Amino acid sequence: MENISKSVTLENVWKVFQDPQSGKDITAVEQADFVIAPGELVTLLGPSGCGKTTTLRMIAGFELPTRGRVLIGSEDITYLPPNRRDTAMVFQSYGLFPHMNVFDNVAYGLRLRKMPEKEISEKVMRFLGMVGLDTLAKRPPSRLSGGQQQRVALARSLIVEPAVLLLDEPLSNLDALLREQMRVEIRRIQKSLGITAAYVTHDRVEAMSLSDRIIVMNKGKIVQIGSPHQVYRDPASAFVAGFIGKVAFLPAEVAGVDEHCTVRVRGRTFTLPRFSPDLKAGDSALVMCRPESLTLLPPGEGILDGKVTTNVYLGHSIESFVSTEMGEILVQVDNPDARQIFAEGEPVSVSFIPELTKALPPEE
Repeated sequence: MENISKSVTLENVWKVFQDPQSGKDITAVEQADFVIAPGELVTLLGPSGCGKTTTLRMIAGFELPTRGRVLIGSEDITYLPPNRRDTAMVFQSYGLFPHMNVFDNVAYGLRLRKMPEKEISEKVMRFLGMVGLDTLAKRPPSRLSGGQQQRVALARSLIVEPAVLLLDEPLSNLDALLREQMRVEIRRIQKSLGITAAYVTHDRVEAMSLSDRIIVMNKGKIVQIGSPHQVYRDPASAFVAGFIGKVAFLPAEVAGVDEHCTVRVRGRTFTLPRFSPDLKAGDSALVMCRPESLTLLPPGEGILDGKVTTNVYLGHSIESFVSTEMGEILVQVDNPDARQIFAEGEPVSVSFIPELTKALPPEE
């Protein structure tokens, strides 16, 4: 691509809508502050209604901020219309022209720019080759699978060589296998072109597998920004921990805080290297336990007794679902050939590896 990738910056961006029935103000996005570096893919992740799509639409120009600034590179684009921003958007609904074949759909943006037809032909075929559709150039969209249609939409957005690519839940209409394939394709193409990208999804697997960094949002606010590893292993709150992956929360009391956090869980004391800076001695806390941080022991040897209800064999690991007085807990047993596996129906005791957990304040 000829264009040099540019950064995207949001400075104290708010979006407030007015409820048409009550006339009251509704804050959709509150104080969004972040920078997407040139060539970086950042995912906006959160539940429905958290403000992630509104944030993307403010970058695209389909919504105007109530206050704050949006910049691409060093240019303030806050109030520029979408067609004057150096961006391209891939929508959930594909948005292909049904009366045009694959070639003409992809060529559309170039023809608007009055590019010579010979150059258009060469460029369209190059980008169709990039998404694996060069042999389907003459086929109408109606004769394409969902995954193929999404590849056409991706090629059509990329071919105009935007500084920033925006993707609004582009894989939500695809089945599980196609989603997995397209995640790999989008990541491969984005990195090979070095394009800056902002991606919206509520699917944590998409976010974890695609992103350089993840912006987690909840109720209009950004609650954490970090790499997939950071938000998974070191979540800022119980909400982030629960939204980003499978987790069990064990109630605890903070006994002391220095370089580590000492907690008491069901009468036993543990020292955790990772903990929220808001915690202090005497506070209630939750010990965040991912499935891989939990262990199964014979009854009475752990901190919480229960019974194995289901074992799911995954080859490299076994997922054991354990029924306890605190509800069902998922324990991941890695390298099952070398570990003791408790059969379905057997009594067990659950414990955890302190180094793989984190102490968090309870959710308000």
